[in-house]
Amino acid sequence: MSRRHGVVAAAVVVSLLVAGCSDVAASESSPSGTPTTSTTPSTPSTSTPPAGTPSATSKPTAQPTAPPTIKPTTTPTAKPTTKPTTRPTNPHNAQYYALKVEQKLDKLGYPVGDPDGDITVRARQALCAWRETNGMPITRKGLTLDEAYSVINATAKPTPTRADGIYVNKTCQILYQIVNKQYKRIVWISTGAPGYDTPNRTGKVWRKWAGAHESSLYDDAYMYDSIYFLKDRPGIALHGSRVNSLIKPYPASHRCVRVLRPQINQIFADTPIGTTVSVYGKYEYS
Repeated sequence: MSRRHGVVAAAVVVSLLVAGCSDVAASESSPSGTPTTSTTPSTPSTSTPPAGTPSATSKPTAQPTAPPTIKPTTTPTAKPTTKPTTRPTNPHNAQYYALKVEQKLDKLGYPVGDPDGDITVRARQALCAWRETNGMPITRKGLTLDEAYSVINATAKPTPTRADGIYVNKTCQILYQIVNKQYKRIVWISTGAPGYDTPNRTGKVWRKWAGAHESSLYDDAYMYDSIYFLKDRPGIALHGSRVNSLIKPYPASHRCVRVLRPQINQIFADTPIGTTVSVYGKYEYS
């Protein structure tokens, strides 16, 4: 029995020693709060720590991942469109451009009548003259947007490419007087009606008749400040009429060239004997 009691006592001692190591390792103090009798720290073990336990001398196996740095976008991902992909809507209506064109033509000396934004037959005569003096196809058609821009942006009449003289355009029913290499006057005229056509020819002024005189062919037909340039029988002249309403926007005379008054008086004064007068073109009836 004494031997059996000795074995039991030894087992109890061993059990107490194992339990005591476990508590110290967890709290490094006794359960009752009293410090342990060993005050000198033990030398760290050089043995490899168990798996999962971090070592005091080892570095972390992986650095923590830093959050990504987001830089502000300074360069656009696509180039900006510098030109509109569609043609911008015209901000003005047709009457706006028509009025601006008439005002500019009138300012430059192309006769349009009353600038009111309505492209009348008279305004078309002025446009016809504009086209001719700017080297465009000669026509009495209406106004296009490109032509509107060309007129509005103009600052002066172009310099003539022809010699000084008088030029009668039957297509436009317009007369140009060029003096000192400049367009001195651009005026409405009316050439010979069908059956009395004014011939396309160039002549020279051979006679001037100031004031009024009656036609030798037609009763009560008065001619004012006549400038004769062709020696046909009867002679063909530039002249004013009794009333301006006889100067139509289309051919209406009896072979002569009717000119508005007082423009004919001014042309008469600036046209010496021997001045070249040229008639050309063809009036197209629409």
